[in-house]
Amino acid sequence: MTITSDSVVTLHYTVSSEDGTTLDSSEGKKPLVVLLGKRFLIEGLEEALVGKNKGDNFKIDVAPDKGYGERSDQLVQSVPKNMFDGMDVEVGMSFRASSEGGEQSVIVIDVSDDHVVVDGNHPLAGVPLTFEVEVVDCRDATEEEIAQGHLVDEDGHEH
Repeated sequence: MTITSDSVVTLHYTVSSEDGTTLDSSEGKKPLVVLLGKRFLIEGLEEALVGKNKGDNFKIDVAPDKGYGERSDQLVQSVPKNMFDGMDVEVGMSFRASSEGGEQSVIVIDVSDDHVVVDGNHPLAGVPLTFEVEVVDCRDATEEEIAQGHLVDEDGHEH
């Protein structure tokens, strides 16, 4: 079966940065199972899977615009430290923050006596990625999975 936009794909992957540093991998773990076409994967990887078949192995370079996006300086903000009153804020902590565009995750990148600098960019924004992929299995999604937009097992449980 050839993978299409509404396929359920089981895959093993390793993703690395330009310098070859492994960022994530399913090696030694259960393979990843995803319903394509529902934005569970980054755009570049999803596009690369379409047209592949069970047993295919491939390597793909994904530019930031097809990955986690370009970095935006507008998503880095300095906020008054008193907004975190009663909290021991440290670099690396993450929070859900309310913004004009709704809720988003932010990471603390600097702390001073009066201000906390938070970054709303995804940690991999602006980073070119390389994926090594093995397609372990693929099948057509069920009508229920397509309608609900996620995987459903034979007992009707969502995944």
